[in-house]
Amino acid sequence: MAKPIKHFARRLKVQDNVNTDYVISGRYKFKIQDPKELAKHIFEDIDPDFAARIQSGDILIAGENFGCGSSREQAPQALKSSGFYAVIAKSYARIFYRNAFNIGLLLLECDTDFIDDGDEVEIDMEKGKVRNVGKGLVLNTKPIPGLMKKFLEDGGVVGHLKKYGGFKLE
Repeated sequence: MAKPIKHFARRLKVQDNVNTDYVISGRYKFKIQDPKELAKHIFEDIDPDFAARIQSGDILIAGENFGCGSSREQAPQALKSSGFYAVIAKSYARIFYRNAFNIGLLLLECDTDFIDDGDEVEIDMEKGKVRNVGKGLVLNTKPIPGLMKKFLEDGGVVGHLKKYGGFKLE
């Protein structure tokens, strides 16, 4: 992850404390097992056309305490399966944060007040920076623990276990 990565942010304009039932409604969590099918329904209760606008590599921008609510992993899985490269939020619910890294979905924490729908965002994980290209703003991100970075590189915990035949924590 040495090079900065450029993506377009698509901001979902909702209040803070977006819970996992808004990410993927409870009526689908157990009914649909295929992650790609589940992804077709993300944020459906807030914006029925949201999933159709996602392009592979997009970044979801959110506010505080994103992913609160139930601890089910369908919410981060639906986001990843829909094509999101990453989620950038002010803060995350603890269990959502861990579930996302477990499946290899990048989460970054920084002030998202100055990122709007359609802004071009550049992520530099090495330097811990998010840059809003059009506005010329550089935002510092909260550091990602080394183990979590390793999980991201390996595609999540399962990918890590398959790669090393167990945990390699060095």
